[in-house]
Amino acid sequence: MSAGLAAELREELAALRADGALKEMREIASPQGPEVRFADGGEAICLCSNDYLGLAADPAVVAAAAAGLRDYGAGTASVRFICGLFTPHAELERDLAAFLGTERAVTYTSCWNANQALLDTLCDERTWVLSDELNHASIIDGIRLARPGGKAIYAHADAGSLEAELDRVPADARCLVVTDGVFSMEGDLAPLPEIVALCEARGATLIVDDSHGLGVLGPTGRGTAEHFGLADRVDITTGTLGKTLGGAAGGFVAAGAEVCSILEQRSRAQLFSNGLPQSVACGARAALAALRDDPGRLRRLRANVARFRAGVSAAGLEPLDGESAIVPIIVGETRDAIAMSDSLLERGVFAIGFGYPVVPEGTARVRAQMSAALGDEQVDRAVAAFAAVAEERGLA
Repeated sequence: MSAGLAAELREELAALRADGALKEMREIASPQGPEVRFADGGEAICLCSNDYLGLAADPAVVAAAAAGLRDYGAGTASVRFICGLFTPHAELERDLAAFLGTERAVTYTSCWNANQALLDTLCDERTWVLSDELNHASIIDGIRLARPGGKAIYAHADAGSLEAELDRVPADARCLVVTDGVFSMEGDLAPLPEIVALCEARGATLIVDDSHGLGVLGPTGRGTAEHFGLADRVDITTGTLGKTLGGAAGGFVAAGAEVCSILEQRSRAQLFSNGLPQSVACGARAALAALRDDPGRLRRLRANVARFRAGVSAAGLEPLDGESAIVPIIVGETRDAIAMSDSLLERGVFAIGFGYPVVPEGTARVRAQMSAALGDEQVDRAVAAFAAVAEERGLA
């Protein structure tokens, strides 16, 4: 690297540090769980992981992953069209499709890869893509890389804005409407009933990234579409294995047989990248079985969400409304969100402050994420820490 570039980067980092916006990467020396231990010996209640059902360190999930490592090796060592896919991949994909009620599913090494692969494969010069303005960065970058013939951003969760953009789509275009099911920074839900109705009326294909909805929403945890009673009316679902489903890595596309087959034939992330490690596929399959067979986890998660929301609201804080396991508390400026996060950690609560560019300027927040693994006492301790920090900083 040139001396000039190094100097410029040092200046950029110094500016972030001076603004109180430099992100600190904390080293965890324990499994992910309701409480974590840091490499420096400190411990904290964890409110910043996506381990919504507490499966990341679940003994059955860990045992399945360990067995997969022993039985099938450390990795695929090639791509599936060259050396084939392994039995754990095939089993996991069948289980995902059955759980979500689709004809097929295809796995990737992350949902980021799955979103980019799907959009790149389905887009051509006559394709239009319509995207919610607060969609995940993987969708935003996926659209940029796919270079569709036309694209538009509609106002967040605004069916009227989507309808206006649909009116601009040429009659002979292939139209894709893409939305998060649960928006990760807001914790709110896409208005799927209105979006589904518009897509069906206009012949558009609906893609829902349900990474934060799977295992959280719906009577049986099947996600945002099930929550709204629309499980059979979403065309394509993408999701992650790195949150509710064991928290290791991986993503998937669940859809009709034609979509999944064309992904295997054409998606660059399948053709030029190794598949998901077999051990991860085995662990995710065990996590999916736990989600399917143990509804008590869902009940516990929802009770924890309600308990935490009630507690911080009683303390004078105003979390954004939502039905998911994400509870964001807006504090304004990035430096304030990071300072609040630091103060919480001093009180034994690990919750991250988010600012620009992750969220728009002036909307920085501390985001709490609930897990079924948290006990009542841990939730209450977390609420007490939020209340103390809010009083200290004049937020309540």
